[in-house]
Amino acid sequence: MNADPRAGEPDGERARLSKRAVTDRALKLADADGLEALTIRKLAQDLGVTPMALYWHFRCKEDLLEGMAEQVWSEIEVYVDASAPWWAQLQDGLESLLGVLRAHPSAPRLVLEHEKRNEAALRATEAVLEILRGAGFDAEHAAEIARSTLWTGIMLVMSETSYHPELSADERAEFQRRNQVELATLPAARYPRLIECAAPMAGCDPELHYRLGVELFIAGVRAMADKLT
Repeated sequence: MNADPRAGEPDGERARLSKRAVTDRALKLADADGLEALTIRKLAQDLGVTPMALYWHFRCKEDLLEGMAEQVWSEIEVYVDASAPWWAQLQDGLESLLGVLRAHPSAPRLVLEHEKRNEAALRATEAVLEILRGAGFDAEHAAEIARSTLWTGIMLVMSETSYHPELSADERAEFQRRNQVELATLPAARYPRLIECAAPMAGCDPELHYRLGVELFIAGVRAMADKLT
């Protein structure tokens, strides 16, 4: 039988570390340096404790990543204004999701790659399904739209032209500059519109990007509601 790696942990270290404190710091490190750079040892060093202190909450990095994903889900606002139109409630939920994903560069990958059904994810999904069922969608369409809401949020964040969390700000600017130059120097006779739109294609206005993405999605769901209900 394998020995419990937590057995020798001093009570003082264990007592002063909550699960939330660990995931808070882990998210900050992952947002700054990337998920690949995050290790139990590095996190423990940053928190000023021994690695054994973290094993009381997370037995391995995979457990830690699951905990971080749950914290991301928990930051999404699930309480809605019941007096608002159903589509406005759905829009509020999508905008809250986008706010969380944009605040944590590591969040899109965490949500994508660590889909274990945690309590926070279940609460958020339940809230969206409640909105959609209340709007008159049947269970099948409500489920599809709920999934599409999540994927739309992830897609909007990861498709933003400046979304390269592995790069520094200067490196992102250089990436966009090179992309613009590449588009602007295409053969004019074959790609006149790409050349014309080289600047906005290479580097979008973030506020327009997200506002337009949300408006397109909500308009599509509302049109579907008119068709189905």
